[in-house]
Amino acid sequence: MGKTARKALVLGAGGFIGSHMVKRLKSEGYWVRGVDRKYPEFSSTEAQEFILGDLRDMNFVRQVLEYKGEGNNFYDSTPYQSVEPFDEIYQFACDMGGAGFVFTGQNDADIMHNSCQINLNVLGAQRYLNERFQTRKTKIFYSGSACMYPEHNQLDPNNPDCREESAYPANPDSEYGWEKLFSERLYFAFNRNYGLSVRVARYHNIFGPEGTWEGGREKAPAAICRKVAALPASGGEIEVWGDGEQTRSFLYIDECIEATRRLMDSDFIGPVNIGSEEMVTINELVHMAAKVSDKNVKKNHIDGPLGVRGRNSNNDLIRKKLGWDYSQKLEVGIAKTYKWIADQIEAKRTKVNSNP
Repeated sequence: MGKTARKALVLGAGGFIGSHMVKRLKSEGYWVRGVDRKYPEFSSTEAQEFILGDLRDMNFVRQVLEYKGEGNNFYDSTPYQSVEPFDEIYQFACDMGGAGFVFTGQNDADIMHNSCQINLNVLGAQRYLNERFQTRKTKIFYSGSACMYPEHNQLDPNNPDCREESAYPANPDSEYGWEKLFSERLYFAFNRNYGLSVRVARYHNIFGPEGTWEGGREKAPAAICRKVAALPASGGEIEVWGDGEQTRSFLYIDECIEATRRLMDSDFIGPVNIGSEEMVTINELVHMAAKVSDKNVKKNHIDGPLGVRGRNSNNDLIRKKLGWDYSQKLEVGIAKTYKWIADQIEAKRTKVNSNP
């Protein structure tokens, strides 16, 4: 790697999307610093430097936003002259999870406080750096969410309206959605008032290998794949929240990373949807997982948190601005994800059996 390699900071690098972004940036020749409260759970980080810490702490954020030169220890006291801002920052860090975490109401205060505090710290610290070095070179990507779209536009499971311009009048169906709406407005406000170079996307249900698949924070594709994979080879019954006719679209992780990189390389600041337009019901998602597993799966519909009745990405704007669109069929991504989760379950069983 030459001395001219671009420098990227990935916040939330221990998480699903963040760890995949680190891999992509590293493959492109970037020097990457990852930051999180934890290391990636399912693979080793590929970041040249990985810092553990709490992004709710402003003093910590100010430190991690400063690049001190390759080979220097992050914790060393470095002379003022050698410090510089990063070329790119990817902000994925937040308090989040699937429907079982977001829609119960039990985590609302933490979701709003933790995520807002992180974004306030990142923007405030970068504004300080820009003024200190009289530069605006740093691009900051913020990963928003389709959860910020109004509930009243997503009542019809067959015809949800998630065009970017449909966001107002605002009426998200969860505090998670309200926080995402506030935070994207916060990034645009810092862009207008302080000249920060920002990029904002609204992610639509990103899934794939190395994502959370158990414990209550997993999203629908991972949860369904886990339930089906846990059944015997002959099949059986799994629980499905609600009637299963609620609709969603799901985007495979590799396509999410590609679209995000295109947004960062463009002059378009957003907001823009990054998602798939292949809308399916949750029942259809179960059938898909059953098909790739070659198991006979029955559904037991039970009460549970559901979110909006219908949601689907609208990609008109991203096709126009970036020339990007999803290309992989959902079943292909489900097959890859199912195999990975099945392998995780088998590995856990083997570990338990070998340690009685």
